[in-house]
Amino acid sequence: MSNQSEYSKKIWIKSYEQGVKSSVEYKDILVSQYLEESAKNFPDNPALIFQGFTLSFRELNEMVAKFSAALKGFGIKKGDSVAILLPNVIPCVVAYYATLKIGAIVVLNNPLYSDRELEHQFTDSNSTFLITLDLLAKRMVALREKTNIKTIVYASIGDYLPFAKRLLFPLVAKKKGLAADVAPAKNLFKFKDVIAKNAPDYTQTQVAMDDVAMYQYTGGTTGVSKGVMLTHKNISYQIQQLEAWFPAFQKGAETMLGALPIFHVFGMSVSMNFAIRMGWANVLVPKPQPEPLLEAISKFKVSFAPLVPTMYIGMLDHPDMAHTDLTSVKGCFSGSAPLPLEVINNFQEKTGSIIVEGFGLTESTPVTHVNPFNGVRKQGSIGVPIPDTECRIVDLNDKTREVALGEPGELLIRGPQIMKGYLKKPDETKKTLTEDGFLCTGDVARMDEDGYFYIVDRIKDMIISGGYNVYPRDIDEVLFEHPKILEGCCIGIPHEKRGEAVKAFVVMKEGEQMTEKEVIDYCGTKLAKYKLPTKVEFRKELPKSNVGKILRKDLRKEEMGK
Repeated sequence: MSNQSEYSKKIWIKSYEQGVKSSVEYKDILVSQYLEESAKNFPDNPALIFQGFTLSFRELNEMVAKFSAALKGFGIKKGDSVAILLPNVIPCVVAYYATLKIGAIVVLNNPLYSDRELEHQFTDSNSTFLITLDLLAKRMVALREKTNIKTIVYASIGDYLPFAKRLLFPLVAKKKGLAADVAPAKNLFKFKDVIAKNAPDYTQTQVAMDDVAMYQYTGGTTGVSKGVMLTHKNISYQIQQLEAWFPAFQKGAETMLGALPIFHVFGMSVSMNFAIRMGWANVLVPKPQPEPLLEAISKFKVSFAPLVPTMYIGMLDHPDMAHTDLTSVKGCFSGSAPLPLEVINNFQEKTGSIIVEGFGLTESTPVTHVNPFNGVRKQGSIGVPIPDTECRIVDLNDKTREVALGEPGELLIRGPQIMKGYLKKPDETKKTLTEDGFLCTGDVARMDEDGYFYIVDRIKDMIISGGYNVYPRDIDEVLFEHPKILEGCCIGIPHEKRGEAVKAFVVMKEGEQMTEKEVIDYCGTKLAKYKLPTKVEFRKELPKSNVGKILRKDLRKEEMGK
């Protein structure tokens, strides 16, 4: 047999750890029903821990049922879009599960986004209901006028705290920017009031597994940000795949670190949904900075920690690391960017844990590859495809032709976790999903003789900064809008802590001038902070093709040659 057939032979299965099968016997269970199962099997076990406040599985299930009743009372029906704009707080989990319970469509949004970015996502998804934070309520009430959102419910970081912290919170919250007064407005309600007013409604609205459960947005502004349609099957089967991949971890026996943002598909699946499926406590960390991460792990004896590289690096660099007990950690999952070997070794030595690196995309719910937990973990590899995940590596110019073993090409993936398509973008869907159901990732990869995959490069221009996907075109568009700027083009440059940062190349209009700080400050009025350029280089002209297209790849080459 030729090398080309190694992909169809699924040679990676031989590298699975003992006890992991090549295929999963899936159950057609909705994610919202996982919560009911855990509430039945582990009623008194902690489900969510926030700043020391604990909610048991029974209590969480009841709160979800109350919010389900509230959503129905507000007129939300099966198929309606519900936007959730929250960090990792208890109401975020409740809103997500309640929305799925009534058959509505979840739209998770990033609280760091600017109004311009949020307006596009609210409008594109046709969201009619919004759950947000008191800190954002004033902005969202103003933004509502430009969207189809009718009702806004707001929560506060201080809603669910232990008794002593609850007493102190009002005294310090506003000074520290943790709370805000919310002026009364039409169809604006407090989350706690809504919960208090409703009796629980435990009924599950009938939905098909292939129905769309959520629109998960891929990134930035109009023209770039696409709503990925994930079905109930996608999100449920992904959790069953993860359960099959980690047989060493028992139900009801672990504590999850809920530091990855739930509004990001990685945090949604691997932290929130997986923990609820497994009946594990989930320690929610709304601001995953080194200090709260270290405190959460040591105080609540976290045993499973999915994180992105910046979080590992931040903790290792923090002075508290030296005298913090992290030995409770058994397993860590790292994704979104490569993790340096030195960081892996240092963190494993300090904790006694095992870090497995993986890979995924928003379009794949997201996990497609992981290194075996009790098996060979290869440095620099994204691991092997998880059960029922097929992969091919094809010629960059001919997707029908597989490349030989070890050769680089575009990574194509097929499996039960692959999206239904992009919302209202049939042409984009056709470009991304092949006729036989493979997802074209836009990543250049290679596979070794043991079936381990390595990401070599990205076809797309995406920049990964601190675990967030940044699309250079988002920033280019903002630069073009400035009256003094003629042209702008952004690329990713190496950054010690974030992995990559944004560098902007700017051409000023004749006779105009700006400083680097002015450009960055201007971008700050239009974009989320993590998208802001950290460096600006002013040029007289930018490299262009014969048809006048700015050549981003040439700028990248020049930067690498410095």
